[in-house]
Amino acid sequence: MTIFTGILHSNQPWHAPVKIPIESVLTLLHESTFGTLATHSTQLPGYPYATVMPYVLDENHCPAICISALAEHTKNLLADPRTSFSVVQTGATDVQAAARLTLVADAERIEAVPELLARYLRYEPGAEQLLTLDFMLFRLIPRRIRFIGGIGRMGWLEENEWAALCRLPAVTEASLVQEVSLMVQPGVRVLGIDCYGIDYETGGQRQRQPFPAGPLQAETLRETALEFVAGLA
Repeated sequence: MTIFTGILHSNQPWHAPVKIPIESVLTLLHESTFGTLATHSTQLPGYPYATVMPYVLDENHCPAICISALAEHTKNLLADPRTSFSVVQTGATDVQAAARLTLVADAERIEAVPELLARYLRYEPGAEQLLTLDFMLFRLIPRRIRFIGGIGRMGWLEENEWAALCRLPAVTEASLVQEVSLMVQPGVRVLGIDCYGIDYETGGQRQRQPFPAGPLQAETLRETALEFVAGLA
């Protein structure tokens, strides 16, 4: 599946449009552990206010963030939910050549329902204590996404294209994570599974294994996930 095209502007001859698979965008979002949130400042109207924070993708592939009621960015979001969120490829030494994206979104406050909370805490276990304080969860619902896969590979992903992504229900995912977690060796922790890949942690580092034939439906997904984690055991 492809989502958009980009054209390289330089002194070189014109280049044909570059097609970038949507899986590249998902992989970047899953492999990264934090991003930069830009909100509309209430203290200095008209100025953006940017801050770095961790995030976890929910079952709809939307970034979910856990933020304090006392934080400036939280006050900003409550006053104006329009925001953007920037993510850069983890470990990149040359940011100009690295994969990166800017997600233009609407922030929506959400309740910590059991399924969402369980998924969030698998990725960010330290947030459990925060949620007993004044912290709250927000979901960033994409309006447009600007993706840059490297020099000359860039374009926009539209809201309807993101909404069309294959989704694995949270209850199904929780059950599957529990099942495959029984098969991995000590030191490996399964974080999450979706129709496009599996996230796990080993040696304190997050890893992403995309499914080469993705997106997969629930039945095929279970078989593929079990085969993959068997190789980690």
